[in-house]
Parts: sequence; structure tokens; C-alpha cells
Amino acid sequence: MRNKLFKRKSLDLIIKEKGESESLNKVLGVRDLVSLGIAAIVGAGIFSTIGLASYEGGPAISLLFVFVAFACVFTALSYAQFASTIPVSGSAYTYAYVAFGELFAWIIGWALVLEYAVSNIVVSISWSQYFVTMLEGFGIHIPAWLSMAPQYAIEAQQKLTQQGPEAMTIADNLGLRAYETAPRIGDIPIIFDLPSGIIIALITWLVYRGIKESRRASNIMVMVKIGVILAIIVGGAFFVNPENWVPFAPNGLTGVMGSVAAVFFAFIGFDSISTTAEECKNPQRDLPRAMIITLLICTILYVAITLVLTGMVNYTELNVKDPLAFVFKYIGVDYLAGIISVTSVIAITSALLVYQLAQPRIWMTMSRDGLLWKKFSTIHPKYKTPSFATIVTGFVVAIPSMFFKMDFFVDLTSVGTFFAFILVCAGVLYMDYSGLSKQSKFRVPYINGKYLIGMALLTAWILIWKFNQEALLEWKNLDFMYIVEHKSLIIIFWLVWLVLSVMGFKYNFSLLPVIGILINLYLMTELGTSNWVIFLIWLGIGLIVYFFYGYKHSKLNNSASES
Repeated sequence: MRNKLFKRKSLDLIIKEKGESESLNKVLGVRDLVSLGIAAIVGAGIFSTIGLASYEGGPAISLLFVFVAFACVFTALSYAQFASTIPVSGSAYTYAYVAFGELFAWIIGWALVLEYAVSNIVVSISWSQYFVTMLEGFGIHIPAWLSMAPQYAIEAQQKLTQQGPEAMTIADNLGLRAYETAPRIGDIPIIFDLPSGIIIALITWLVYRGIKESRRASNIMVMVKIGVILAIIVGGAFFVNPENWVPFAPNGLTGVMGSVAAVFFAFIGFDSISTTAEECKNPQRDLPRAMIITLLICTILYVAITLVLTGMVNYTELNVKDPLAFVFKYIGVDYLAGIISVTSVIAITSALLVYQLAQPRIWMTMSRDGLLWKKFSTIHPKYKTPSFATIVTGFVVAIPSMFFKMDFFVDLTSVGTFFAFILVCAGVLYMDYSGLSKQSKFRVPYINGKYLIGMALLTAWILIWKFNQEALLEWKNLDFMYIVEHKSLIIIFWLVWLVLSVMGFKYNFSLLPVIGILINLYLMTELGTSNWVIFLIWLGIGLIVYFFYGYKHSKLNNSASES
């Protein structure tokens, strides 16, 4: 059984299976891939969560964007090497199949459901908020009970009962209005986010129709969003007050690192273009280029717009869901705020498009391997898209987006993504060790980490001992259960670093993928244990599905048994 669980796919087998499967349309070039990458990254993150991040970390949040981008560069290089070696759909799922075997492939595929499907839930909820605001600017008002998750309204009513009207905020009053005006079945108010469900249905229809239509729509929306972001940066620069940048890090390192989930969410998506490998004209050349170019462009835009936002308005005012429009309202330029609201709807729509493209292609690839029901690999005879998987993705995203709060999904999305990123970086180490890297048309630059990984660990501990005695004293005063509940992730981080130091010395590990593993793992420790508990429950459900269906129907294992 152990041999079956960890049986790896060979590159020759993957290429053979690709040739035997019904093909997708090969229409994407570097420019299209960069457009899709920007469409995925520059979405709800910059138009929504960037406000919360700035509120918690102050102007110094711009440095966190650089740090997270730094982490993503190492991951992007690893994705690029895999994409140049294995030019098929499936992204990290397929890469894990080659590097670690079937069980890890299933786990990473299941985690990618969180990255793509759950990310789109967050993005669609954000889209709904901007859309409702935009319509109000034209005098069209959607009833409150038709434009929010029911939990917002219930919490608002409870807050009024427990704390009184003086404690109510503008958002609370909106939720209360939804609670009071909603139609009822008995005593249960009927409240849901209709715009969120509708946009997912429309995007799913577009993705279903074909990659050409999706590419054309994405290119147009990306041009619009880049235009408005550049306009915000250039126009907002004239209203920057340098005094707003003082203090630069008002809440210290804790405030900055506390925004990791929000900032990292703003970068999720650069890896999604690897799922379109079978629709690329030259995936082994174009995918690596597109990933690096996309990440570079988005990092520059993020840092610039963060400095402009925190320079225009004091960071304490930015705890809003539409920060880009808010800052121009704040300084009295209402017409530009209105333009931003309209264009942000277009911008966020493009992010929805890319995520809805990515998820069905993951399921399609898993189905081809026999790990999911065969229907998921069905290709539409006319549109050449994974039709059934696309429809299922629409339901999986649309229904939760209408009934759940955004906050629930943001951190959960980041956990799944970090997990995928770590395994991809580790996969490159396996490719180097096994010799597969020789077949890669793009390789992560090799720097021998034999001594450097261990030296870096020793240096880190010396610095902590010399300059951060307070932290060591704090650990001495913590009881065992508190450490298990709140500090277990940081312990795992140091243990992984120690193991990598030993293995790096033994196997001459490449330094850059190791840096990618450690940075992503450290960022994961900032997300909190509760998110990990939910993630582990999700993985538990996935393992049940695998052992009841995937293990029995695995084409790789069944073919091995027959032979």
C-alpha cells in the first residue's frame, strides 16, 4: 500500500497521457499569460484588503509588500522550472505527482481548491460591495438584504441589543436595516448576497464558452485596471502629505507582520497561469517568463500605491473596504472616487475570470488520473473547455459567496496557498537530487547551500540571543499548553530549518528553493493556529474522498497492478 500511495509519475508518462487526452486550444502567448497573471493578482487585494493592511501596519506595510514579493520570487522561480519541465495543466498538483507521489499530489490538489475556489469566494464578495456602491452612485439601490451575508445582519442586530444604538457603526446600521427589512420564513430573515452569485454565474458562462473569449475579456479588463491604478498613483502623488508617513511603523513589527494574510492575499494568483499550460503556444518558454514579469510589475504597483494611499490619508482612516475610492472622497475629489468605483468593478471581475479558469483545469487533471470522477475531465466538443468541471466550479464558488462573510475565507485561502508554495519549492530540491532538472528548459539558478543553510540558522540564533532576550524570557514563562496552542507553528519552522540544514549539507541543496520554503513557512506562522485547524479539517475531508474513491480508481496504480 505504501508503494502505491507514494508512487511517482514519470515525465514520459505525463507527456504520453497528454498526447492521448482530448486537446485544448493552444492560443496563449507571453503577453496573454502576463495579462492573465496581472488579472489574477491585481484584484480584490489591491482594491479591498490593502486598506485593512495599511490600517494595521501603517506606511511600513509597503515594506511587507516587498518582503512577500521577495518570498514569491523564489516560489515563482520554482513554479517556472516545473512549468518548463512539465508543460501540462494541473499546476502544483502535477508537479507534486512527479516529485512526491500520488498521496502528496492529492493533498496539494485538494489544497488548491482552497487557493482558487475559496479565493474567488473572497473576490466575488468584494466585487459585490463595489458593485452596490457603484449602482448607488447612479441612484440605483439594491435592498440591503439582497447584498450581504446573513451573518453581518445577525451580528448587527445582536450588537444593537447588547451595546445599544450609540455603539453602532455605518456598516452595523446597514446590517441592521437588512435584518429589519428582509422577508421572512417564520422568524428566519431571508438575507443573501445576490450580486456575488450573479457575477460568478456570468463569469462561469464566459469561461465555459472558451479560452479565446476569456483571453479577450481578460486583456481588455487588465488594460482598464492598469490605467486606473496608474492614474491613482500619478494623481494621488499630488495630494501626498509626507507627515502622514510619520511614524512609518506605528504598531511596530507586530502590526506589520499581523497583515501578512491580507498582503499575501494580494499576491495570490501568479501561479494560476501555470494551469493554462496546455493552452500555451510554447509553455516551456513562455510560462517562466510570464510569471517573473507578472510578479515584478505587480510588486512595483503595490509598493507605489501603498505609499500614495498612506501619504494621502493617515493610516488610521484606512480601515475601509474600498480604500482607493475612499481616499479621494476624503480629500474632496468625489468625481475621481466615482470613476475608481466603476473601474474597480471591472478590475475585480478580471481576477474572478482567472480563478474560474484555473480551478476546473485542476479538477480536469485529477480526473484524468482517475482520482476524481471521470466526468470532471470531459472536454466540450465545440468550446474545447473542461465543461463539467467549469459548471461545478461555478456552483462551488457562487453558493458560499452568497451566504458567508469574507473574513472567514481570507486567512484560509492563504494557508492553502502557502502549503502549495512550500511543496513546489521542495519539489525543485527533489528534481535536482533525482536528475530531473537536466530536462528543464528553465532552471532555478543554483547556489550551493551545503554550508550556507546551516550557517544562516546559527547566525539567526546568535542574533536572537544577543538582541532579543525579551522573547527568550517570554518563552520561559509560557506554560506547555499555551505553547502547543499558540507557538507550535514557530517551533515547526525552526525544526524544518534544522532538518534542511542537515539535508542541505548531505545533498548539496540549492539555496534559493530552501529560502522559498523557509520564507513561506515563516509567513504561515503569522496566520494563527485556528486557521491551521480549519485547514487540517479540510485536508481530513480530502483524505476521506481519496481513500474511498481516488485510491481505488488511480490509473497509475491500477496500471502498475495489471503489469
